[in-house]
Amino acid sequence: MWLFDRLTIRIFTIFLLTIVFFLMLIMVLPSLDSRNLTYLANKDKESGNLLANQIERDLVKIPKDSFRWWMRFIVVMDSHQKPGQSLFIVTPNEQIITAETKNIDLIKNFSEKSHNVADPARKIYDSQEIIGPFLLHYANAEYQLYILQQAADTQSQFVNFIFDHPLLLLTLTMLASSPFLLWLSWSIAKPARRLKQVADQVAKGNLQERPELEQIGSSEYKATGASFNHMLRELKRMQDVQQRLFSDISHELRTPLTRLQLATSLLRRKQGESSEVVRINNEALKLDSMIGDLLLLARQQYDNNEIREFNKINVLFKQVLDNAAFEAEQIGKTFLVATPPTNQTILCYPIALCSALENVIRNAFRYSNKEVIINFTVQQQKITITIDDDGPGVSESELDQIFRPFYRTSEARDRESGGTGLGLAIVANAIIRDHGTVKAEKSHLGGLRIVIILPIHKY
Repeated sequence: MWLFDRLTIRIFTIFLLTIVFFLMLIMVLPSLDSRNLTYLANKDKESGNLLANQIERDLVKIPKDSFRWWMRFIVVMDSHQKPGQSLFIVTPNEQIITAETKNIDLIKNFSEKSHNVADPARKIYDSQEIIGPFLLHYANAEYQLYILQQAADTQSQFVNFIFDHPLLLLTLTMLASSPFLLWLSWSIAKPARRLKQVADQVAKGNLQERPELEQIGSSEYKATGASFNHMLRELKRMQDVQQRLFSDISHELRTPLTRLQLATSLLRRKQGESSEVVRINNEALKLDSMIGDLLLLARQQYDNNEIREFNKINVLFKQVLDNAAFEAEQIGKTFLVATPPTNQTILCYPIALCSALENVIRNAFRYSNKEVIINFTVQQQKITITIDDDGPGVSESELDQIFRPFYRTSEARDRESGGTGLGLAIVANAIIRDHGTVKAEKSHLGGLRIVIILPIHKY
């Protein structure tokens, strides 16, 4: 069955089987309609001929030119017909003799289709059937006998309705083939959905290999799963190389930086304080801070040592808000929690997320003039956190850029602060890891507003 494991063969086979099924149905179904004209079996033929012979023997007693001879025909026919039967005799000039005049049109219709006495036939009309013709002789002429009786094999009205409406028959045929098509769709969609789920996990930073991708679906999907796992191995290898590179850079940069700071201290002792020495020391401290932020960003992106946990929002951020209130009091600024956090639950990396919120609040303290306001609002299974300050703000054209690593705004807000340009990049990375979003807007206080949106966990 290795050949049927190929998706192309599966689709072609199902398509071919469906076409063959339709063709067989078109060829076979008309013959299954019991209302079609069918020829009698030998037993039924013998029974009809026997009845015709009995009537013929009695008709010999009736003179051809006698008064109302056809009325005497009816009397003979009535004496031989069984309960539920009606007998009809068609004369050589195609006149019909019968006591059952209401069904004469049916006999005319049937006699046009079946008029060979050597090969009598049967046809069903609703719940009745007509059989014949059977040969009988009278006055040196040939007459034909037809028998109308209750049909032994009547189809239900529903089946008749189906045969009479080809479109409905086609619809039922399509429904009959639906299980095969559903199976084909399922065999195509299942591995595709699994591949999508794995791709979503990779997008979130989970580079663990999935051996099951190489075992489900057709051979094309299995080959795709093998390639996907190979890609994951290469990404993991590149990630490890990058981590080692960051670690090596940290070690190599920190060593000369330490020597530079030591040399600055010795120079200060020998020559005293000077603007040049202060400048060198400030730049060394800035470089040390930049290296620290860079390594923190790398650890967030590539290390998964911290475990995601379920946390109540009010409990998770309580210490961050308490520390912010204390810090605001020390620096003489106002920190207002306009809408406090509620007890909704989120799934997050708690240390990284708290650090991110603390980073945003401290940035607001650094650039604000007097006031910082924070709000926690819940809407549509999401928690929205807004941090507003009344500082100089950021121009509209740079609001989407400030979360990029090393981005420095053209305004005094960032350049005079001496920041490394990595703080908001670290914030954005921490929030994205928790499936949230972060953006910057103009604040109603005149400064900058940072908007953090996190999904609330659904039980």
